[in-house]
Amino acid sequence: MGSFDQATAVQRIGEGRYSAELDAEYGFEQALNGGYLMAVLTRAALDAAGRPHPISTSTNFLRVARPGPAGIHVETRKSGRTADVARVTLIQDDQPLVEALITSGTLDGGAEPLYSATVDDLPPLDECVTYTHQGLSGFAAQVDMRYDGATMGWLDGQPSGRPEMRSYFRLRRPYEPDGILLALAVDALPPVVLNLGPSGWSPTVELTWQMRAVPAPGWLALHASGRLVSDGWFDEEVEVWDSAGKLVAQSRQIARSGRNRR
Repeated sequence: MGSFDQATAVQRIGEGRYSAELDAEYGFEQALNGGYLMAVLTRAALDAAGRPHPISTSTNFLRVARPGPAGIHVETRKSGRTADVARVTLIQDDQPLVEALITSGTLDGGAEPLYSATVDDLPPLDECVTYTHQGLSGFAAQVDMRYDGATMGWLDGQPSGRPEMRSYFRLRRPYEPDGILLALAVDALPPVVLNLGPSGWSPTVELTWQMRAVPAPGWLALHASGRLVSDGWFDEEVEVWDSAGKLVAQSRQIARSGRNRR
């Protein structure tokens, strides 16, 4: 198991052109996690812009990405005093797989909010549902997730009837949270629709997320909920809170539910 830096590494091969080796360990069977793909694209966008933080990202997942070599095209759309905007495309076999519009900039790690929402605390870590590392593979072997048991009834065939998931989150190999890890975190939870009964693959079609603050070291807390499940589609909103109680990321995605396919 390599490091997260290695798994998301990109190499500049020309103006606005990068190569990457997509890591099978961040996938489920042969499909790679969408948050992992966003993390790879984010590395390329930040390198091209020379800025440290992905302020806003809007991503369309066009086709399934497979482990192995991939190309990344970064097309700068704006270069300003406080922010850069780039269209970033992941390519395999001459086909675009993922397209993202990424706004990058610099956040003040010491900024104090004028106002901040609050969130209900998760249960203590030792009271949360977890899985042992032995026998795990793929994405589940890379992340350390400690779930609020109230949102995990679907595992025992007793879904709660509410589209929600909550969990602590970190990587199994030491890696302090940053903007790259936040890209992974916003798409790390099981789909909220599982608590309504549908099972199987729930592919994300579009996901938009924002980095709201520089995260403190330690565990992240993920809070996900949905507003509407209808006609084979569902939405999912995720808030990411750091160990200091700061809201550090927000996301919303639209996805296909259960056994439906794109």
